[in-house]
Amino acid sequence: MNIAFVGIGLIGGSLALSLRRVGFAAHLTGVESNPQHAHQALQLGLVDTIQPLPTAVSGADMVILAVPVHIARQLLPTIFDNLLPSAVVVDMGSTKDGICTQFRNHPKRSQFVASHPMAGTEYSGPQAAVDHLFEDKKAIVCEPQYSANEAIEWVVSMYHNIGTQVLFYESAAAHDKHVAYVSHLSHISSFMLGKTVLEVEKDEQHILELASTGFASTVRLAKSSPDTWTPIFLQNAALLSSALQTYIENLQQFKKYIDAADTQKLHQMMSEANQIGKIIDP
Repeated sequence: MNIAFVGIGLIGGSLALSLRRVGFAAHLTGVESNPQHAHQALQLGLVDTIQPLPTAVSGADMVILAVPVHIARQLLPTIFDNLLPSAVVVDMGSTKDGICTQFRNHPKRSQFVASHPMAGTEYSGPQAAVDHLFEDKKAIVCEPQYSANEAIEWVVSMYHNIGTQVLFYESAAAHDKHVAYVSHLSHISSFMLGKTVLEVEKDEQHILELASTGFASTVRLAKSSPDTWTPIFLQNAALLSSALQTYIENLQQFKKYIDAADTQKLHQMMSEANQIGKIIDP
């Protein structure tokens, strides 16, 4: 296959490395608006050539849209205009309801597969790309009922070839609600933990001296790119606001028990939280 990658950062670049390794693609074309990133992608061998969007799409069997969610929605009309009749376009965005709703009635909707690979790191850009990033991970395909069977089969085959399990959500809104809690809320928690510690502890050396592996793992996501996450949070604002409200209420309750030195209630809240282990590590 000839594959065009629109966006060659962490997700696009990592996917390119994996698909090249397993032989899924014969030629990899990149579309990248950042000249430095385009140069790096070629130097690192993530793609074979860099081309303008219409040219890359018109020669591709599959178009992988790996740009921030708000940019993906802006570019998709141009991609549809230049898409071959037999080609497939799949996006990698972490919110799905907006893009699915916007293009649900587009004449070429059947050639589009809305997907979300549940994989990533706190780094960004072509130099962050790593092979095997998607191995033993899950990818969600949303609203498969609007995609052609052949398009779904190609995307499922792509994911299976790199060791990724595919799950199907008929409701994009349900997907966005779930990721608000299990993905987006954890990033906000990490961002705000990092901000809080930096505000309270002005001496960075003390942070480094006292930082445990627990702190490092909890605050790791605070190193994620604001350029990536700001549009994600805004695309999922309503559902994320609801998740934040529940989270804030729990924090306020925990503070209340701390202030009251209520050992029993504190223990109870943490014991209830321990139940997550039955889901994560059954």
